[in-house]
Amino acid sequence: MTRRRIVLSVIALGVIAFFVVSWRSPIPPRSAPTTFPPGQIGKGQILAAEGHCASCHTAPGGEPYAGGYAMKTPFGTIYGTNITPDPETGIGLYSLAAFTRAMREGIRRDGAHLFPAFPYYAFTRLTNEDVGALYAYLMSRPPVRADVPKDTLRFPLSIRAFQSGWKLLFFRPGPLPGDTGKSAEWNRGAYLAEAVADCSGCHTPRNPLGAERAKAPYAGAVVEGWIAPALTGANPSPIPWTQEEMVEYLRAGTTALHGATAGTMTAAIRDALDAPQVPESDLRALGVYFSDMAHANAAAARIESVTRAALATSARGLGDEQDPGAVIYAGACIGCHYNAEPAPLAARPELGLSSTLTLSRPTNLVQAVLRGVGTNQGGRGLAMPAYASALSDGEIAALAAYLRRTRTELPPWTDLEQEIARTRRELADSN
Repeated sequence: MTRRRIVLSVIALGVIAFFVVSWRSPIPPRSAPTTFPPGQIGKGQILAAEGHCASCHTAPGGEPYAGGYAMKTPFGTIYGTNITPDPETGIGLYSLAAFTRAMREGIRRDGAHLFPAFPYYAFTRLTNEDVGALYAYLMSRPPVRADVPKDTLRFPLSIRAFQSGWKLLFFRPGPLPGDTGKSAEWNRGAYLAEAVADCSGCHTPRNPLGAERAKAPYAGAVVEGWIAPALTGANPSPIPWTQEEMVEYLRAGTTALHGATAGTMTAAIRDALDAPQVPESDLRALGVYFSDMAHANAAAARIESVTRAALATSARGLGDEQDPGAVIYAGACIGCHYNAEPAPLAARPELGLSSTLTLSRPTNLVQAVLRGVGTNQGGRGLAMPAYASALSDGEIAALAAYLRRTRTELPPWTDLEQEIARTRRELADSN
C-alpha cells in the first residue's frame, strides 16, 4: 500500500470514528400528554422567568415561546426554536428524558447536537427537580404551530455533528459545586446566575470558537452591539453595585444611582425578573452573589461623595453656548436628565452616575442616542427618543465628548465619529 493510500485510509478511519463518537440515538416520542401538579407548573413558570427563556424563544410580535428570535453570531444567525408543546413544530413529542438530555447535554430528541447558542453548558447544572419543573411548565402551555427560519451558519459549522468537537474542548457537564465558605443565600445566587439565568453568557468575553473565556469570567463582552459590562471589581459604574441597588435594578429595570437598563439586558428584566411570581428572596440572592463578586461593600463608603459630585455636574450645559456639545445637551438632554440635591430620581437617570460615560468605549451611549429607548425596552414608564435622524455623526460626537469630559475624569474617547458612523450603518442594515 502506498503512503498516499495509508494517509487517506487513516483520514477516512478518523472521520468515521469521529461520526461514531458524535452519534447519539433518537429518543422515542412521548406516547401521551401528561398532566402535572399545579405546584410543579408554578415552579417552572418562576424558573422560566428567571432564566428569561421567552427572550430567546419568542420572535418580535410572535407568540410566547413559539421561536423565531434571531440570534446573530460571528458564525451566522441562529433562530430560537419553538418550545411550545406543538407536536410538529415544537417540543410536543419530547418526553422528560428527551427534554432532560437537551438541557443537560445539548442533544435534540432526534439525536442531533444543539448549537451552544442554546446554553446547555449552563443548564447542565440544573437540579433534576428544576428540569422537571421547567418541563411541566412548558408542556402545560398552549401549543403553537410555528415554523422557525433555518439557521444561516456557514459550512462546515452548520454540520451539527461537529458540535461534538466543540463539546470535547469546552463543555463540562455536571452540577454546580457549592461553596461551603459562603452563605446559603450566596450559593442560591450563584445557582440562579450560573445555572438558571446564564448571566455569564452575556457578561463573559468569548474566544474565537465562541466559547466563554474561562480565565476571564464576567469580565464584560459586546452583545448585539451593546457592551455588557464587567460584573467583577472591574465594573465601570461610578457607584458600586450593592445588594440593594442590584435588587432594585433587577426588579424595576432602573435605580436612582445607576440609571435605566437598555439593550440586551432589558430582556433579562422586563417580563422576566420583574415578573410578580419571581420571589424577592431570589433577587436578593442574586444581589448577594454579584455584590460580593464586585467587592461592592468595600466601595460603599464612597457612594455619598460620588453622588454629590455627580449632582454638581447635572446642570452643566446651560448657558455654555461656546461648546457645541453643551448646546446639544441643553437642548436635547437636560430636560429629562437634570437632577438636584439631595438625591437623583430613578425617573431621571443621572448621566454623571451612568456607566455609559465611564466605559472604555462610547458604544452604549452611541447606541442609546441613535436608537432611543422605547417604553418596552428600559425601565417601566421611561422612554428616550431616537436621535438618529435628528443629530449628525459630528453632533453626536460633540455631545459624547462633552459628557465624557464634564461628567468623568477619564481620558477622552478616540475615533468617535468613526464609531458613530459604523453603528449608524449597522442600525440601518438591521432594519
